[in-house]
Amino acid sequence: MSKTAIIYSYNTQKSKKVAEKVIAAFGETGIEAVNAEELSKEVFENYDNFIVSAPTWFDGELPNYWDEFLPDLEEMDLSKKTFAIFGLGDQKGYPENYCDAIGLLAEILEECGAKLVGQTSVEGYTFESSKAKRGDVFVGLALDQENQPRLTKDRVTNWVEQLKKEFL
Repeated sequence: MSKTAIIYSYNTQKSKKVAEKVIAAFGETGIEAVNAEELSKEVFENYDNFIVSAPTWFDGELPNYWDEFLPDLEEMDLSKKTFAIFGLGDQKGYPENYCDAIGLLAEILEECGAKLVGQTSVEGYTFESSKAKRGDVFVGLALDQENQPRLTKDRVTNWVEQLKKEFL
């Protein structure tokens, strides 16, 4: 497998726990952790594959650390890079924008030429709308630690197995 980074904020609790589950599920093949709050262009030059955390903040927004890096990101050519996105949201508290950050980040990455992998089914979720939803799939892994925490481990394990096949 090509060199893979997982990008998440080291200062978050829920996203950090999910990222640690992803890292553990990759096992011996290994991936390298990068703090999302310390992103630089060099990070994107040094890896082929990326797993990125995009928790939805407030009413469907990207976290501040992504917002701050967007001007640099939007100038990059990511046409030789592959990305998988996971995000956290709250289906009951924010059903009208569940895991929107996944969709927002996916759109930006695609505009930069990135290849997206790691789509997952929307089955088993209850929400009104989501920018992460395209047809009958999410463009990444949507997780709800507020209402479905017991499903996270299996969802992460299955997703990582899928990524191992999709990251070439």
